[in-house]
Amino acid sequence: MAQTTTTSAIELEALPSQKSTVFTPSSKSVDVDSSSLVQPSTSEPHITSKAKGSSSENIATTLVLSPKQHLKNSRIQFASLCWCLFLAGWNDGSTGPLLPRIQEVYHVGFAIVSLLFVFACLGFVSGALMNVYLTDRLGFGTVRSLCQVVAYTLQAPALPFPVFVLSYTINGVGMALQDAQANGYVASLEKNAQTQMGFLHAAYGAGALASPLVATQFAQLRHWSFHYLVSLGLAISNTAVLSAVFKFKTQDGSMLDKIGQSAGEKGASEDTKFRQILSIKSVHLLAFFILVYVGVEVTIGGWIVTFLIDVRGGGPSAGYVSSGFFGGLMVGRVALLWLNQKIGERRVLYLYSALAIGQVSLLVFENAGLELIVWLVPSLIGGAVAVSIVGVLLGPIYPIAMNHAARVLPRWLLTGAIGWIAGFGQAGSAVIPFMTGAFSSRFGIKSLQPLLVVMMSIMIVLWALVPRARRAD
Repeated sequence: MAQTTTTSAIELEALPSQKSTVFTPSSKSVDVDSSSLVQPSTSEPHITSKAKGSSSENIATTLVLSPKQHLKNSRIQFASLCWCLFLAGWNDGSTGPLLPRIQEVYHVGFAIVSLLFVFACLGFVSGALMNVYLTDRLGFGTVRSLCQVVAYTLQAPALPFPVFVLSYTINGVGMALQDAQANGYVASLEKNAQTQMGFLHAAYGAGALASPLVATQFAQLRHWSFHYLVSLGLAISNTAVLSAVFKFKTQDGSMLDKIGQSAGEKGASEDTKFRQILSIKSVHLLAFFILVYVGVEVTIGGWIVTFLIDVRGGGPSAGYVSSGFFGGLMVGRVALLWLNQKIGERRVLYLYSALAIGQVSLLVFENAGLELIVWLVPSLIGGAVAVSIVGVLLGPIYPIAMNHAARVLPRWLLTGAIGWIAGFGQAGSAVIPFMTGAFSSRFGIKSLQPLLVVMMSIMIVLWALVPRARRAD
C-alpha cells in the first residue's frame, strides 16, 4: 500500500537578537547571551570565515592577528629594511678608501675617475623614475636587490674601466629602488615614524662606518677589487632577507596589514600618479634639497681620503677618517633625536647646518666653523676630528627631510613621492662628487672644502623654501 507523505510549511518566529535558547539533555531550556558565545582572545590569532552561496563556492577566511603578532611583524620588517639601508651605506662608504687605488690601477685622473659618480647618477635617476611606476606593481626583493648582486659581480674581478663604470649604473638603479621603498614605507607608518626614520638611517651610517674599515685594508692588497666580493655576499643576504620577509608583496598589498595598519588613503584625481607627483612644488624643493645634502655627504666620505693624503700628507691609513665621518653620521641620527623633538625638526635643521658650516666658535678659532677648520688647519688629526663632528651634525638632516615630506605631501602619493625625492636626491652622490673631481683637476684637491661650504649654504636656502605644511587639496 502506497504511503503518502505530506509536507507542511512551518513558519518560524524570529528569535530575540540578544538571547538564544539552548536545549539541554534534560529537556530544560537555558537562556544564553549571544554576545558571550564568541570571545576571541586578544593575545592569540583567530580566524573568521564567511561562506558565499552554495557549498561549491570558496570559503573566504581572514586571519586576524593579535597585537603581539603585529608588533613582532613590525619589528621583523623594520629590521630587514635596516639591513637594506646598511648595504646602501656600505656601498657609499666603500668608494672613498678605494678611490686612490682605482686611479692607480686604471691610470686615470680626477676627472676620469669621477665618471664613476656620473654613471651612478644615471642609475639613481633611472631608478627614481622607474620607482613611481613600480611602487604599486613590484614588491620588495626581486629586481630591486638583484641589481646590486649583478653590479658587485661585475666589480669584483676588476674588469676594464668602461665595464667597471657601467656597473655603477646598475648599482644605482638597485639602490634607488630600495631606498625609495624603505623611506616611503617607514614614512607611512602611523606610530613612531620619526624615531624609526632616525634609526633606519642610522643603519645606513653603520654600513658606511664599517665599509671603510674593510675597504682600507683591501686598498693596500694586490687583489684590491676582492672587496666587492664582501659586498656581493651582503647583497645576496639582502635579497634573501627581503624575499623571505616581504615575499615580493607591495606596501599596500599586505605589508601594512601584517602590522595592523590599513592601506593609505586614495586620491580622487584622474591624472596618473607620476603627473600628480611632479605637479607638487614641495616634491621638487625637497628633491633638490636632498640632492645637495646627499652630494655633500658622499663628497666628504668619498674625497676626504684623497684630500688628507694629498694635502695633509696622510698615508694609506687615512682611509679610516672616512669611517670616522660616517660613524659621526650614525651617532648623530640616534643621539640627537631628543634635540630634534625639543627644538622642532624644521628649526633644528638650520642649527645643524649653521654649526657644520662655520659657527662653532668653541673649536680652535673664534668665528671658524668645522669645515673652515678642516680647510685652514694643516693637521691630519685635527682634520679627522673635525670631519667626525661634521658627520654628527649632518647626520639628522636626511631623516628630518623625510619626516617633513610625510607632513607636507598627500598620503596616497607618499611612497611614490618619497621614492622620487630619495632617488633624485641620490643623484647628488654623483653630481657633486663629479664637480669636486672636475675642480680638483683644475685647481687641486684643496678646492674640496670651499665647495662643501658653498653647497651647504645652498642647502639652507632650499630648506627655507620648503613649505611648512601641506596645502589644502
